[in-house]
Amino acid sequence: MKIFYGWRMVGAACGIQFLLAAFLTQALGLYIAVLSDEMGWSKTTLSGAAALQSVESAIIGPALGWVMDRFGPQKMIRWGMVLFSAGLLLLSQVNSVSTFYLSAVLMAIGASLGGYFPLSVALVQWFEKFRARALSIMSLGLAMGGLVVPLMAWSMQLWGWRATAVGSGLLVLLTGLPMASIIRRRPEDHGEHVDGIDPAMRAAAEREGHKTPPAQVEFTVAQALRTRAFWMLAIGHGLALLVVSAVNVHAITHMKEGLGYSVATASWVILIMTFGQLAGVLMGASMGDWFEKRKVAALCMLAHGIGMLCLTYANHMAMLVAFGVFHGIAWGLRGPFMQAIRADYFGRNAIGLILGLSAAIIAMGQIAGPMIAGLLADLTGDYQLGFSLLALLAALGSLSFMLATKPARPRTA
Repeated sequence: MKIFYGWRMVGAACGIQFLLAAFLTQALGLYIAVLSDEMGWSKTTLSGAAALQSVESAIIGPALGWVMDRFGPQKMIRWGMVLFSAGLLLLSQVNSVSTFYLSAVLMAIGASLGGYFPLSVALVQWFEKFRARALSIMSLGLAMGGLVVPLMAWSMQLWGWRATAVGSGLLVLLTGLPMASIIRRRPEDHGEHVDGIDPAMRAAAEREGHKTPPAQVEFTVAQALRTRAFWMLAIGHGLALLVVSAVNVHAITHMKEGLGYSVATASWVILIMTFGQLAGVLMGASMGDWFEKRKVAALCMLAHGIGMLCLTYANHMAMLVAFGVFHGIAWGLRGPFMQAIRADYFGRNAIGLILGLSAAIIAMGQIAGPMIAGLLADLTGDYQLGFSLLALLAALGSLSFMLATKPARPRTA
């Protein structure tokens, strides 16, 4: 039996997501904790690296969407792997803030060219009925990257953070480039069909009375921008990443400096969060195409807020475990829905640019989260005020998703 090529792409995308998560998204907090001790840089300065990454996403996001819609993803993802590797290799040589920021920008550009956004756009083109499942399986890579955090911490203790960065960069080149070559543009360009289902077979099933998905409604970019759903989804997604990015940057430092745990112990809390994330992704893969995604996202935002409060005011290890469970499940379940719901609402034809324009708005949350937490920690001496504010903003994100109802069919000229 022939396996639909789209599922091969899902496997490759999952692998690429694993690399980006293991060596950047989930590991950034480790590097920041080590650099804070070794270099003596402030939390605001270290947060600036995460902010620069998000600024880069905001600037090039729309351009990436335009390129994806017209030329496809493969070459772009290959270049992403090369630049991401170069950023890790430069990170190993960091001795100044400027070099640290430059390495962060290189890694950010690489992650933008080869990461979640282009991989999501590619998979959206290949799936409709199983869209949430495909994106959830891809996100398993992001979740599984967190499993490497204790190994990264061990590597930094044994060989040092510089050698760890070099090894990470070389692994990205050796494994990322072959996986990038598997990604394709649209199924129609390769003799395939969306979901692997021949349109003639779909039509025959409809004639026989079998339930099939309704025809996809296609929005232009201009039409999508005129809907409330576009803006409410962007705001909700931005507030979600405001929380997630702050946790990725500052959680380990908070547990180390504010709660008195070692980096090794804090990395195990991140591992618990990762298992929660894996559970959330698996829930999305099994049920995601059967529930209203905006309502699930709204519930996840409340869970993010509860998790943040547990992390902020933890006076026992059980509260840190609760943080890992609430935040991890919310992240894993909500994350894949963000692109799936936009494709459900706006169709495939202009989805690259629609997602790119959304990314420019979402990046504001990614910039603000680490900066708010870092600045308030420098001003007050701990993370309590900053993290409490982020928990409140997560609740506002829940309301935003509830307001993101499906738009009416666009008017035709």
